[in-house]
This record gives sequence, C-alpha cells and structure tokens, in this order.
Amino acid sequence: MSTGNRALIELIRAEIEARGPQSFAWFMQQALYHPEHGYYSSGRCAIGRRGDYFTNVSVGPIFGQLLAAQFAEIWERLGKIDNFVLVEQGAHDGDLARDVLQSTRKRWPDFFAALRYRIIEPFPILQERQRQTLEGRALSRPGTTRRSSLQSFRDRIEWCASIDALEPFTGVHFSNELLDAAPVHLIVSVKTKTGSTDWLEKFVTLNGDEFAFLHQPIDNRKLRDHLQKLPARPASYQTEVNLVALDWIGNVARKLARGYVIIVDYGYPRDEFYAPNRSAGTLQVRAQHRLLASPFEQIGHADITAHVEWTSIAERAEASGLQVKSSTDQHHFITGILSDVAHAFLWEDVDAKTKRALQTLLHPEMLGRGLQVVALAKNVDPAPPLAGFKFG
Repeated sequence: MSTGNRALIELIRAEIEARGPQSFAWFMQQALYHPEHGYYSSGRCAIGRRGDYFTNVSVGPIFGQLLAAQFAEIWERLGKIDNFVLVEQGAHDGDLARDVLQSTRKRWPDFFAALRYRIIEPFPILQERQRQTLEGRALSRPGTTRRSSLQSFRDRIEWCASIDALEPFTGVHFSNELLDAAPVHLIVSVKTKTGSTDWLEKFVTLNGDEFAFLHQPIDNRKLRDHLQKLPARPASYQTEVNLVALDWIGNVARKLARGYVIIVDYGYPRDEFYAPNRSAGTLQVRAQHRLLASPFEQIGHADITAHVEWTSIAERAEASGLQVKSSTDQHHFITGILSDVAHAFLWEDVDAKTKRALQTLLHPEMLGRGLQVVALAKNVDPAPPLAGFKFG
C-alpha cells in the first residue's frame, strides 16, 4: 500500500494518469525534492537519534574539526592564497559549516582570514535553517558553542541556488553523503527470446490506486550508452544507474579553477557495485532508523538512497579535466588526519563524549568502513598525498 504525504502521492498519481508510466528516477526526484512536498526540500528530513538516520555530522562537531584540519593543509598546499573558497553542497541545517568555521577560527586564524564559505542550497527552507545555525539563532547542538558566545559567520558565507550560479573558484568543493541521494534509474536483467539477457528499465505505474513497477525497454540514450559499461548479469538481477551524479561531477569540474573536490559517501567500484552476488542492488528506503520494504512506503516522509558507483565518477571526472588523486575509507581518512595535521590540538581537552563520537566515525562496524572518501584535483602540483589519504 502506498503511504506517506497524501498531497505528494496524488500529484505523482495524477502525472502517471496523464502521461503514463514514469521512470523511477523521476519518482525519486518527486519523493525527495518536490519543491513543496519532497522529503529534503520541505525540510521534513531529520538526522540524528530522533531522526531517520545518522551521518558524520550528527555524531558531534569532531567531524567538522577534522575536516578543518584537512582544509587548512590544502590551503597551505595551494600557497596560502588570500581568497580560498570552500564550497559545501548538501549542508542540511548548517551544522558542518559551523563546526568547520569555528575550528578554523580557533586553530588557524590566518586560514580563517583567507576563507570564503559558499553553500549550494536550492531550497529556501534549508537556506533559512542554515542562516539560523550560522548566525547563532538556532538551538546549539550538544558539543558546540552556545548562542551567547557564537560570533556570527555572516560575513564569511554566501549561498548559491545551484552549481551553475557559482563563480569559478580556487579551493575545495566538499560534500558529505550527497550523491547517494541523487535520483537513480532502476534496471533489471531479463532473458531474451534468443536465450541471452538484456536490460530493461523499471518504471513506476499504477495498479488500481497503488503504485507498482513496470519493466520497459530503455529509450533514454544516456542510459543506453552507460549500460555498455556494465557486465551481463543473469535474469532478475536488479541494480541502479546514477546519471545525475555524472552530470554533477562535470559541472563541479567546470567551476573549479584550482584545488580539490572531496566526496564522502557510501559506494563501491564498478566491479563490486555490479558484483554477481549484489543481485538486488543497493537501493534503501529508511525512516526512523528502520529500513522499509518498498519506495512506495512513506513517500515524502522517508529517505531514499543508492550507493555511489565510483568507477563511473572517476571516469567522468578525468574526462572533465580532474585528476583522481586518492581514495580510501573513512577509517583511514580520519586516522591519517589524526596522525598528521590534527594530532596536536585534538587531544588538548578531549572528553568522553568526543571519544565516543570519534569511535563512531572510525569503527568499521559503524561509519568507518562503509563510507568512502575520494579526492579529485585540478591544477595542483604533484605532492605527497594529503594527510587524510596517507594510509589509503
């Protein structure tokens, strides 16, 4: 049974009735990003213990403090330039931006003086939440500075509605669990009359009043071209293709004049992503820390994600003028930062809560091994790996 936001369900149903079955990528776009009713765009998305899922940021400010150390090293590598731009995309409530800026101001004042923070945020409700957080008007998260002592970062930050609206920059584009929430195409392998297999796309249709899947031939040219890279798989094998992420990396590369793109997300290289044993794909639907059985449950009230296929990202990045510098899991990324650029300050006054947060970030059965960190670069001098990738 289809459940969730009734207004959104009716809008989706009306579109299918008027125009016929729609791709799952279109359905996922509506469920997550419909301007009024989408899970993210409406501001309904909740992160943390009382929300739908955990992220690096929800465990406390330590993740932002570690990133600040990595960004400071990059600033030094780029020659301590006067106008270093840090672009964050997928900033949610602005907690990570606050954590990075607070740590930078405290630990690296010269870097802070050169830093300009840009948040790419298309949704007004999230822009307002980010402003409240960064101006000290939001309730402080445990472990962060209280409103009474939080100096506004207003003069450091600008918002852009899209990458296209961003001026070319030198610095870093950073995202944390952004690409796994991009709308994906669902495909399924089926047996042909000749006994071989071919790919069909899973569309969303109506079965009475309920949503259902319908397998259809693939008429999307970009999707057809991409399928040439996939291995043949037995009938009933289902998986995802993320074309949005490929366009995204091309757009980021176009805006980055010099510096790095750092991506943190769940994913696999192509051979693992399409491994024979991963026959049901990686799509997940999650609400209140529970996995739901179908994307047609809690529509507009639940998160929908699919892991990132890193090989295609790397190929598109290189075709767009970026270099694939390094990749590792989060455990080794944080270990490298701790052993190098963050070791001295981190242990000055570490309390038990910070130690628990760090364990969550590092532990292989928590966030340490599932999350991957990828560094792409443009017009940077050959050098030893960044601190976060020294053990990668």
